[in-house]
Amino acid sequence: MKLLLGREDVIPDTPDPTFGQTPLGWAAKYGQEGIVKLLLGREDVNPDTGDLWDDRSPLSWAAGEGHERIVKQLLERKDVNPNTLEWHYSRTPLSLAAQNGQKGVVKLLLGRGDANSNSPDKYGKTPLKLGTENGHRRVVELLQARHSRSIR
Repeated sequence: MKLLLGREDVIPDTPDPTFGQTPLGWAAKYGQEGIVKLLLGREDVNPDTGDLWDDRSPLSWAAGEGHERIVKQLLERKDVNPNTLEWHYSRTPLSLAAQNGQKGVVKLLLGRGDANSNSPDKYGKTPLKLGTENGHRRVVELLQARHSRSIR
């Protein structure tokens, strides 16, 4: 990867022709921490670019798959929006993490402070509803604690 990124004819933010996923999106989806770090260190890589299939950002992929260290790397960037919506169901990274029971990721997203914990998807399901429906008790507890603090 370092050799490729060193070439002048390689544009590291170019989406693939089939799914429209950038190299950062693929690396985030499949938990490739070293490659994510390498790509995030470049000025010519947009860390918030969604794919062409359903507009899922690298953060959405990492959050849904439970790649905590990648989520942390992405959240350290101010130019990463924790509330991006994927096109298909209009779910945020927090919704995807809650739906899949990714407790550590949910905690990281809530810890950033600007992740909307009440964002409904196109069916009106919030992260709390998705976590509840899928039986993710620990995730539900985290989201309920956030909600309790916000109504005080």
